[in-house]
Amino acid sequence: MSAGEQVEGLLRELTPQVLGFLARRHGQFDLCEDAVQEALLAAATQWPTDGVPANPRGWLITVATRKLTDLFRSESARRRREDSVAAMAGPDVAPGADADQPPESDDTLTLLFLCCHPAVTPASQVALTLRAVGGLTTAEIAKAFMVPEATMAPRISRAKKSIKAAGSRFVLPPEEERADRLRVVLQVLYLIFNEGYTASSGPDLQRVELTAEAIRLARLLYQLLPDEGEVAGLLALMLLTDSRRAARTEADGSLIPIDEQDRSLWLREPIEEGCALILRTLAHGRVGSYQLQAAIAAVHSEAPSADETDWQQILALYLLLEKVAPNPMVTLNRAIALAQVEGPRAGLDLLATLDGDNRLADNHRLDAVRAHLLERIGDFPAAREHYLAAARLTTSLPEQRYLVAKADGVRTDRT
Repeated sequence: MSAGEQVEGLLRELTPQVLGFLARRHGQFDLCEDAVQEALLAAATQWPTDGVPANPRGWLITVATRKLTDLFRSESARRRREDSVAAMAGPDVAPGADADQPPESDDTLTLLFLCCHPAVTPASQVALTLRAVGGLTTAEIAKAFMVPEATMAPRISRAKKSIKAAGSRFVLPPEEERADRLRVVLQVLYLIFNEGYTASSGPDLQRVELTAEAIRLARLLYQLLPDEGEVAGLLALMLLTDSRRAARTEADGSLIPIDEQDRSLWLREPIEEGCALILRTLAHGRVGSYQLQAAIAAVHSEAPSADETDWQQILALYLLLEKVAPNPMVTLNRAIALAQVEGPRAGLDLLATLDGDNRLADNHRLDAVRAHLLERIGDFPAAREHYLAAARLTTSLPEQRYLVAKADGVRTDRT
């Protein structure tokens, strides 16, 4: 690992600690977050050449506090607040100095809840979480989501303004609100992972930097809340799903579906960790949607080959998942499992119940699954039509190429 990569990893680890310290002491999350980003940029520039300071956390706190002083001045803050911050950042605070604070875990959890505040839109929750807790720069986030930095910067700014307008303070939400807020936090981490695992647009199927960051944050959340079953379930789901990453694409980036993947490329360490995690959590408490999805992923991971997959068990798990968290994507996946157990016509009949569901209007998967099942029953013209319809709907170039190739294969092989 290069010096630059080591610095990058350390900065991501320290980001929530430093931001938490400033936000708890001074309030004004928006200004504190800006100050921390300035300090992170300074560290990313200096540390790879000058070396990491003896106390990197104290160095960042000192630099960020000085940046915060400038921001308070530029915002024409009240004089006593400015004087207080300036005094803190004066010569009596050495660059290596550290400050007393509660355990960093408290700050990280508070930051996650704050970034996922209900006053903030889902897209902005993702961006703000990656920046404030993940330590990514605006440019890195914009690149990951394939939008201009000039588009992403206002999105993050609006998120911070929304939190400020909502009157939020840097404290954990009241006990009666935490369950609902935790669901939002989990959803944000799930969205980050999914965007990394199957990019919604662009030339690459996967964005490894996003999946890695989602797993890191989910692991951190599990350390903070080890008794929350859905936190454990989400982490297990991410580990089990990401274990297949190396087998999902050809050398040229083309997509390989799970039943055609070389399972020797699946990573055993995350599979074993994910399976152990989901087995432990299923044995205790109420079962939630992430735990059930992880259990399904575990059944796939434990099958030596596609033909040996226990589809009966997967179908039973999807039936349960549909009761716990009903939505059309769960029904679509149940149709795939049903087709494996009872045949493709049974799967097509279930898919028909989704026709007209506006939630799937712009989603390519309904056409893609229907095309596959139509091909299995020998209706090749209809299969080709639906493969092409799916290709038109997806904005992912690897998925588009795969679907067009499937359509061409039907035309070539079945005429």
